[in-house]
Amino acid sequence: MTITGGCQSGAVRYRVEGAFGDPHLCHCRMCQKASGNYFQPFGLVQHRNFALVTGEPKWFASSEPARRGFCGECGTPLFFELLGKGRIGVSLGSLDDPASVKPVSAYGAESRVPFIAEVCAIEGEPYDTESPTIASVAATNRQKSGQERRE
Repeated sequence: MTITGGCQSGAVRYRVEGAFGDPHLCHCRMCQKASGNYFQPFGLVQHRNFALVTGEPKWFASSEPARRGFCGECGTPLFFELLGKGRIGVSLGSLDDPASVKPVSAYGAESRVPFIAEVCAIEGEPYDTESPTIASVAATNRQKSGQERRE
């Protein structure tokens, strides 16, 4: 099985061969800050099963034993790595098909926001594609899909 992903701009693309280990949600405060969100989903991949296809991520040493990779062009959070462990955490939201890997566990529960279950249960509605604002966003979208190549 080959799984691909990358950043919003297409500057950094990667490929994973095989299944992800321990796909999970991390609620820790560091992941909240790094993702700008209430939690961050990751799946673990052995280095031998991971390859950068396009570009190079920028890295931030978020602690002594860990670093976080992100796109230097668009800022998309992509990776988390505990140094010397032989594996890398890939941000599941950066997969070309994020629904292809379902989280099965959660960590950092002490920092989980107390209303997360309620927020996830909010019934959603699709965007109004007739709205001038939504139409403008769609017409000028600079996000690259997994099929598009950087120019």
